[in-house]
Amino acid sequence: MEKEKISNGEISALGINDLELLVAFSRVANGLLKNQVMDKPQILANLESLIDDPMPYALKKGGKFKNIAEKVIDLRKEGKFVKQARSVHELKKELAEFPVYGIEHIEAGALAQMRTAIQLPIAVAGALMPDAHQGYGLPIGGVLATTANTIIPYAVGVDIACRMCLSIFELPAATIDTKQDNLKSLLLKNTHFGMGSESGAYYDDSLFDRADWSATKQIRSLKNKAYRQLGTSGTGNHFVEWGELSIADGALEGIPGGNYLALLSHSGSRGFGGSIANYYSEIAMKKTKLPHEAKHLAWLDLNTEEGHEYWLAMNLAGEYASANHHEIHNKIAKEMMLEPLARIENHHNFAWKEQLADGTEVMVHRKGATPAGKGVLGIIPGSMSTPGFVVRGKGEATSINSASHGAGRVMSRSAAFKTIKRDLVVAELLDKKITLLGSDIDEAPMVYKDIHTVMAAQHDLVDVLAKFQPRIVRMADPKERPED
Repeated sequence: MEKEKISNGEISALGINDLELLVAFSRVANGLLKNQVMDKPQILANLESLIDDPMPYALKKGGKFKNIAEKVIDLRKEGKFVKQARSVHELKKELAEFPVYGIEHIEAGALAQMRTAIQLPIAVAGALMPDAHQGYGLPIGGVLATTANTIIPYAVGVDIACRMCLSIFELPAATIDTKQDNLKSLLLKNTHFGMGSESGAYYDDSLFDRADWSATKQIRSLKNKAYRQLGTSGTGNHFVEWGELSIADGALEGIPGGNYLALLSHSGSRGFGGSIANYYSEIAMKKTKLPHEAKHLAWLDLNTEEGHEYWLAMNLAGEYASANHHEIHNKIAKEMMLEPLARIENHHNFAWKEQLADGTEVMVHRKGATPAGKGVLGIIPGSMSTPGFVVRGKGEATSINSASHGAGRVMSRSAAFKTIKRDLVVAELLDKKITLLGSDIDEAPMVYKDIHTVMAAQHDLVDVLAKFQPRIVRMADPKERPED
């Protein structure tokens, strides 16, 4: 994950059309963000208020925004700054209903974000998964179906094609205890975490022979970076871990019931996907003007050049994210001299062209949600100490064929550092016989909802086929701390 900043596109979306003013706003905004004086939403909200009425900011002695407020006033006097109208597309007046799974455990902010999303003029249907929590634009755990020719970059997410991948090996689960040092070494040797991480050696880099890497200027500019980061993972909740997989007889085709050694990974499209997301989100916000509360839900039309470019780049990011996982799993399998019995995987930050139950063609955005069409396999992880599950979708129409993508956070990273005691985390990991390599308090099991409660809330959406219990968990080192 790249370090958070406030882009020129986000400032332009407030109505700034003067280059000198844009530079001044950017300098102040990013200075405040870098020095942690305010968080990003507070800064943008203040900038928007300042544009509407700069005088209170100009009169405040020692105020953080005093200088740029005075600049706005001066430019207006000279007739050089006329605020651009920001609201072109109005939200629907009526609030459409949408299902909320596990509503008793979902924060008000996530519900408010979903209500705004469902009022977009292009919105067709929506649903909120039981792991939902407040995000950027669309809430994490939000599912939004829009008209077929529209796509919302921030409803896909910044980490395009963040996904799960599970390899099942024909070895008993007890291997984790009998060969623990060897399995730890395999993780440490073949996984690489952090913003600038590179693997340095590749199992299969044939994806980069694809012509799509030359399709647009933006993709071409990111190809080398993507190549260097092939087979690596990000920060935050990204992980690669060994665990015990319990499968009932007949649950997974071709695999007898029993307890198996399994490898599970969670990560996405690295700097490539993040750069694509930010670049096209800025374009969307410039072209699709929306009320303040909905501006990060700006969309692109697939029939336009930039819409077509984003669609192509998003799908390439999906294939790249898959290749990242395969690099890790294949390298480890090769060193073990074993082929996995099966590999199960799925995206959970993506957009798909689908049809609703009535045949309506739509674009389905799943931001932190697992595809759960009838018969579709997926993986829903818990936390570093609680189980994850292999599931089969039931094709529930009201959920737009979706399920949760995990347990969902109950507190921010900064709150975790302030409230969670390290000795309690150590005790929890010791009790569950979990070896942790990397990570910090912000990913402690206590920051997540109870995965069993989450699974119970989506009983109508998926069938559970197998349970995965983490035992050796590899995450980014504490120094690689993501922003909230």
